[in-house]
Amino acid sequence: MTTLPSTHVQQIPSITNTLARDIVTAAIEAAERTPHRFSIAVVDAAGHLSAFARMDGAPLLTIQIAQDKAYTAAGFGMPTDQWHEFIKNDAPLAMGAPAGIDRLITFGGGIPITVDGRTVGGVGVSGGHWSDDIEIARAGLTVVQHGPAAAAQSGRGLDALAGDAVPDDASA
Repeated sequence: MTTLPSTHVQQIPSITNTLARDIVTAAIEAAERTPHRFSIAVVDAAGHLSAFARMDGAPLLTIQIAQDKAYTAAGFGMPTDQWHEFIKNDAPLAMGAPAGIDRLITFGGGIPITVDGRTVGGVGVSGGHWSDDIEIARAGLTVVQHGPAAAAQSGRGLDALAGDAVPDDASA
């Protein structure tokens, strides 16, 4: 057995399963105030699924789409809704990226989870229009900054939750 010096090993910060489940819970609480039924996925820094929920009545395809949105957001450290602007004027990228990068989602609903400027995971939501998905993802991310109680505050509308939900620089 060979022992490597610690200078050859990376320590990659990642969210805990507890935080992932809190994000899903907060997103579901926000989603229940809408007419839509959503699937919500949270992945860790490596893109592995950590927490997931499919609301009763959410379409079957939302399961995979939510997971892929979270995966895309964590994998690139960029909200999925920014992909369209990123590739639209670059024909080779616009043609190749969506078809050639497995699980890449180029519309809104996936947001990276950042702590101290580092991507530690991603949240993905599917079930409404992509703009609705973004709002639910942001509501889930409220717990990253303010803890689980912030997402459950009564009297706050979905827009108020969405306005302050994205930690660090991961705005959508």
